[in-house]
Amino acid sequence: MPLRLTQYRLCPRSRSIRLVLAEYRIEAELLEELPWEWRQSFLAKNPSGEMPVLEFDNGLMLCGAYSISEFIAEDPYFGANGSASAPPVLIPGTHEDRAEVRRLIDWYHGKFDREVTRELLIEKVYNSMRPSGPIAPDPGVLRAVRANLKYHLSYTGYLADTRRWLAGDDLSFADLAAAAHISTCDYLGEIPWTEYPAVKAWYQRMKSRPAFRALLGDRVPGTVPPLAYSDLDF
Repeated sequence: MPLRLTQYRLCPRSRSIRLVLAEYRIEAELLEELPWEWRQSFLAKNPSGEMPVLEFDNGLMLCGAYSISEFIAEDPYFGANGSASAPPVLIPGTHEDRAEVRRLIDWYHGKFDREVTRELLIEKVYNSMRPSGPIAPDPGVLRAVRANLKYHLSYTGYLADTRRWLAGDDLSFADLAAAAHISTCDYLGEIPWTEYPAVKAWYQRMKSRPAFRALLGDRVPGTVPPLAYSDLDF
């Protein structure tokens, strides 16, 4: 069942699905899509213009991190990866546990994305790639986004300090979604790690997982990450 994942390397939703596929040891061809181009061929795949899009050779096409993660969580094929160790259950636990996982997935892929990650990407990456010429980041927007980021990091720190993993006792897709957004912010040099020790300790565990290696090797033209971005002992 060959797979193709249309994604952008700093898109946090794309990153979360890349982490899922890596955790499940499922290979997929990565097709890079530039979100500021709004190409008609991509919009034909997903009219919303959102990434990622996962395509199968049998014609099945899944659009968006929500549908992809739910599909993988429910399809026994993805658990049968031939490895000695089973991949993590994406949405584990009781009925109530799974509701909490989904709440946090929506928090990071919804609220965190709207208030932080999307605006950072627009201001610091997408606007610099405009065909009509780059636009400098708006200081006012960046101030607002950084204030929002502190709120989200404080909440993530609370979760990390009071639970084994963000949603409870088990690693879940909530952790992968959160790590995807935080890794994008970290690439852009926006995480004040010393102010959030609980977030740092949790993220070190996430960053040290083999599934994270490809993300730590990502680079985009014109935007260089901090030296500590790839450092497991940052």
